[in-house]
Amino acid sequence: MSSPELAPEVTTFYTDVFDEGSRLTSSADGRLELLRTQELLRRFLPKAPARVLDVGGGTGVHARWLLEDGYEVRLVDPVARHVEQAREVCPADLGDARSLDAEDSSYDVVTLLGPLYHLPDRDERLQALCEAVRVARPGGLVAAAAINRYASVFEHTALAHLHTERLRKSIADILATATYDGRRGFTVSYFHKAEELAAEARAAGLRDVQVFGIEGPAWSLLKAVEQSTGAPPDDALFQSALTAARLAEPYPELLAASSHLLAIGYAVE
Repeated sequence: MSSPELAPEVTTFYTDVFDEGSRLTSSADGRLELLRTQELLRRFLPKAPARVLDVGGGTGVHARWLLEDGYEVRLVDPVARHVEQAREVCPADLGDARSLDAEDSSYDVVTLLGPLYHLPDRDERLQALCEAVRVARPGGLVAAAAINRYASVFEHTALAHLHTERLRKSIADILATATYDGRRGFTVSYFHKAEELAAEARAAGLRDVQVFGIEGPAWSLLKAVEQSTGAPPDDALFQSALTAARLAEPYPELLAASSHLLAIGYAVE
């Protein structure tokens, strides 16, 4: 069976335009995303050693800390540039989340910390989630990240240009359609609501699904300070934003303020 084709805009963006390898380390909100993703996953991961399939794992940012924690990690990604870089970290192959080259029930953990971002079609997102469930052992952990539907409002306010005519129209279109066409700035994208992400996870066969706001409700303050001063925010502000993310967890109404969402569930036994 041939692998589904990736939108050419996505390949071009990650090959020629954007350095995914530095995204989670080069900005304060990126570092917050990385720290919180680690924090949330470590809460649910089985004890090491366990087999992890990092689907859409990019350059291996998450694979690196998972290996350091004692897990056995294999990474697949549809972008050749990413796979080449990831091979310096762990075994890595070209692959598509919608058609995984892995046996049924062969991994203790499957992470999709990027594929759902770039699949505007719901059937294709469900295909990716169903593939994750297929290759996870019964009772295995599946974790899937999504971009929050409302993240662009917070981000472009922090960047101080939401009021411009072009950005106002672009963000209004994202809010209305949940998609971005990738014509400038970013690439072809889909933006989830928390309840929608949970419903898709359940439809793919996951049980005990929980959805978390990764960065919490104060992440855009970090971006605003960095944008306006040209320097990283001080540690006190960073720690306050981190505390806000933790305090927000019991309150689902605050999920809408996070930049990214993380769905956690288990393959049916």
